[in-house]
Amino acid sequence: MLDPQPTLRRYQGEYTAHEHGYAQVLVGLQGSLELEIGGHGAFVDASCGLIVPAGVGHGYLARHPASVMVIDTPMRKGLDRVRRFQPSGTWRRLAYPVEAMLDELSGSPTLLPRRRLDIAALEAKVDAQLHRSWTTAQLAALCHMSPQRFHARFAELVGAAPMAWLRGRRLDAAQRLLRGGMTLEAAAAQVGYATASALAFALKRERGVGARALR
Repeated sequence: MLDPQPTLRRYQGEYTAHEHGYAQVLVGLQGSLELEIGGHGAFVDASCGLIVPAGVGHGYLARHPASVMVIDTPMRKGLDRVRRFQPSGTWRRLAYPVEAMLDELSGSPTLLPRRRLDIAALEAKVDAQLHRSWTTAQLAALCHMSPQRFHARFAELVGAAPMAWLRGRRLDAAQRLLRGGMTLEAAAAQVGYATASALAFALKRERGVGARALR
């Protein structure tokens, strides 16, 4: 390999352990990718990047679909040890040459170990019970985190507060149900709104659509 090669890769399922004669830089874009690197656990999600040096064995596990930008590159300064780092926004936009991005690595801060937050698993649990009056503390408990730590990690990954995210999922589900012919009253009860008028008001305010237009 002569030049660094960036690619967008999608993972789902388990990938057996292997190693390369070149280094890899992984930057999470969506979802969470778990890794076993040299017998130690690690992960990549939308909040971080990970360096895998040449010759280091590693395997992957994506419990839910995950998208990762991967740069295959010859060994160079800053790529000689496994570490998680905080990528700048330009990494995800590929806003400048790959060589410049790799040069930036040597000065990027190392992230301390943090608990993995599986957004896809949380979505599945919440979507199955949208009628519940979820609180941030209850969502945090599903992820085995304190409310404060959960709120911070969630906002870092999703770019929105947990309650704003929950409101969006309720309205997404309501729109699907209404388009499928469900009454406004029944849809409201199923997605966690106390009354049909409360759901109609939320759809108008948040989505700019009237309930009638969806049926």
